[in-house]
Amino acid sequence: MSQKIYVGNMNYQTTEQALSNLFSQYGEVVSSSIIKDRYTQQSKGFGFVEMADAQAAEAAIATLNNQEFEGRRLRVNVAENKPRESRPRFNNDRGGYNDRY
Repeated sequence: MSQKIYVGNMNYQTTEQALSNLFSQYGEVVSSSIIKDRYTQQSKGFGFVEMADAQAAEAAIATLNNQEFEGRRLRVNVAENKPRESRPRFNNDRGGYNDRY
């Protein structure tokens, strides 16, 4: 069963390929993604790696957490599933333009 891993405190220049190569030393990497700002497309300094095998993922986490990569000490742990809540809508319960006129 695959396991998703959070990777934080990354160098802003790190590429998805470099991240994938780093984790592939421990097992098969299903996917890697770096989270980017939607407007500037600049890296936010964190991303996710999905590994095919949970044991390989645990080995990667144990070894790479707090290790230096491209000049930064990585923070590596199991990714938590946080359900996305819908964004608050403007003029929802507080009234809005149409309520005033």
